[in-house]
Amino acid sequence: MTRFTLTTLALAVLLLTAACGTTIQPGQRGLFWHPFTEGLSTQPLKDGFYWQAPWNDVYRYDIRWQSHTEDIDALSADDLQVSIKAAIILRPIPEELYFLQQEVGPDYYPRVVKPQFMAAVRSVVSGYNMVTVPEMSTEIASKVRAVVVENLKGRHLEIQNIALSDVDFPQIVLRAIEQKQAKEQEKEQKEFELTIASKDAEIARTRAKGEGDAIRIRAEGEAEGLRIRAIGQSQAQETITKTLTPSYLQYKLYDSPNSKMVILPEHMKAPVIINPGDSSNAGR
Repeated sequence: MTRFTLTTLALAVLLLTAACGTTIQPGQRGLFWHPFTEGLSTQPLKDGFYWQAPWNDVYRYDIRWQSHTEDIDALSADDLQVSIKAAIILRPIPEELYFLQQEVGPDYYPRVVKPQFMAAVRSVVSGYNMVTVPEMSTEIASKVRAVVVENLKGRHLEIQNIALSDVDFPQIVLRAIEQKQAKEQEKEQKEFELTIASKDAEIARTRAKGEGDAIRIRAEGEAEGLRIRAIGQSQAQETITKTLTPSYLQYKLYDSPNSKMVILPEHMKAPVIINPGDSSNAGR
């Protein structure tokens, strides 16, 4: 046999080998399908290369976690439309691939999961008012997951998580919300201004009262000063009056060496003293 013939035979064997083999990638599982003998194998194939006859086949499943995102329109409890972007993460249960293939097949998501997922989102969102959906997204997602898990029970699938990533409102609703917020802000601003005006008025009243009290106290102080001064003057006058006795007046007459003439009241019996040393009285 020539060298060319051997090379051709080897290439043919390699091509036949490649055509009669299947590779299961890491993260995948497979099921043999023997249409003329045992049918669908019950034991999943792990990653690796497997020989097969040309008339046999292998069904491959990705058993890694897979994420699917859907845009869902739902009605809220107040009959307003909400557009939600929701994501679900799931995978087939590796040990139950035989039953999954028998009952659904590799297109299990569009056939089974997607309808249940979207229906659950719409059902749960219908229990919330539109404006509360964004802030309650975590709670809504948790309830949706519980509904989906219950509805897919026995379908050989495992649900890891469900999340609501975006919530959009119709433009007319957004405008209404903006107008409402503007009105609320205007109301709050007016209330704030009224509070400030009330505080200013209270401060003005307090200041006016303080100034009035100060004036009153000052006036009372001045009046009290005048009263005390009048009392003092009255007491001083009374003291002087008591001091000016007839004896005291006579004493002052005697005590005055420069007196020339003294006019006394009629009721006082006092001698008239003329200075003898005065030359003007000589010869009288």
